[in-house]
Amino acid sequence: MTNIGGNLGLGRTNIEQALRQMRERAAQLQGQGPTEAPKTSFESTLTQSVQSIDQTVKSSENLHIEALQGELDFHEIATRVKQAQLSFDFAMQVRNKFIDAYREVMRMTV
Repeated sequence: MTNIGGNLGLGRTNIEQALRQMRERAAQLQGQGPTEAPKTSFESTLTQSVQSIDQTVKSSENLHIEALQGELDFHEIATRVKQAQLSFDFAMQVRNKFIDAYREVMRMTV
C-alpha cells in the first residue's frame, strides 16, 4: 500500500524552483523596462504588404520577355509564376477575412 502524499517533497521542490525562476525573470524584466515595439500603424503595414504583392505580380508579367531573351530557364519561370499566384491568393484570402469581419461587426446590435 502506498502512502498518500508520500512523494510530495520532490514535487514541492520542483514547484519552488519554478517559482524562483519566474521571480528572477520578472525581476530581470522589471530592471530592463518595457521593450519598445516598433511604432508602425496598421495603415502603413497594410500599404507595404499590398505594394509588395503588387510588385511580385507585376514582376511575373515580364517573365515571358526574359524567357524569350534566354535570361531565365523554365524552372525559374515556374517558380516566379507560382510565387506570384500564391501571393495573390493569400491577399485575396486576407481581403475575404476583412470583409467577413466587417459584415460581422455590421450585424452586431448596439
